[in-house]
Amino acid sequence: MSVKVQAEDFDVGREIAAITRGNLAIGAVASFVGTVRGANDGAGVTAMTLEYYPGMTETSLDDIVAQARRRWDIIDALVVHRYGRLQPGEQIVLVVVAGEHRGEAFAACEFIMDFLKTEAPFWKKEETPHGSRWVDAREADDQAAGRWKNP
Repeated sequence: MSVKVQAEDFDVGREIAAITRGNLAIGAVASFVGTVRGANDGAGVTAMTLEYYPGMTETSLDDIVAQARRRWDIIDALVVHRYGRLQPGEQIVLVVVAGEHRGEAFAACEFIMDFLKTEAPFWKKEETPHGSRWVDAREADDQAAGRWKNP
């Protein structure tokens, strides 16, 4: 299980190859890639700056991955999350889950992403043609995470 918080972009193919290399028990790999949107709530977005709390953020992500591992029979998982100033279209986050079967891998991947959005300490500031604004948590993200709380 691995967590990376980094400024640099990531190569999805390379990350998936690294997590699966040599493990013949893996029969399924589920992944999610999040990117910077060019618009949010009807306003154009020219850039997004992501900030995080070093140490605390990695610990939070580790805990989310550990929760997924306790709930589903997965072989490995990876979370890569970027920080810094990003442009629309750039990659922000990668979640990869490897397991024997697709159902476990899909569920764990979705769980990790839902909790990452609501529990991991990241702060986002969008730049728009009308100025900058901090992005508040979305009710839809809280609802998505909430469905996992009472299985």
